[in-house]
Amino acid sequence: MEVSDTYLIRPNYQHKFKPTIVKECIREILRERLSGVRYNPEEVANLSESLADSIKDKVKDAGFQRYKLIVQVVIGEQRGQGVKMSCRCLWDADTDKYVEDVFMNDSLFCVVAVFGVYYY
Repeated sequence: MEVSDTYLIRPNYQHKFKPTIVKECIREILRERLSGVRYNPEEVANLSESLADSIKDKVKDAGFQRYKLIVQVVIGEQRGQGVKMSCRCLWDADTDKYVEDVFMNDSLFCVVAVFGVYYY
């Protein structure tokens, strides 16, 4: 659905960004696409881009109208190392939300963050 020329400063409840729904979308795609996958440095760029597109499409289908979606996917080789990620944003705490999830197997780890920013 296209954003109309109306000026809504708050989303309707049924269209509000719901982190639990988004987290389930992320988990479903990561389990489906990464179970049994071995880390391959030559394929990681394409895989992370493909995962980001799939997650964005699935979250879009959930019907969060007037939200801009930002999907970040990081894939690394599983070697027992620690990884720290951070992000800074300016946003409205009443309408904007984010969700993160982590997938790990014996070969790789994948960290996904999805940001839903309400478009006024």
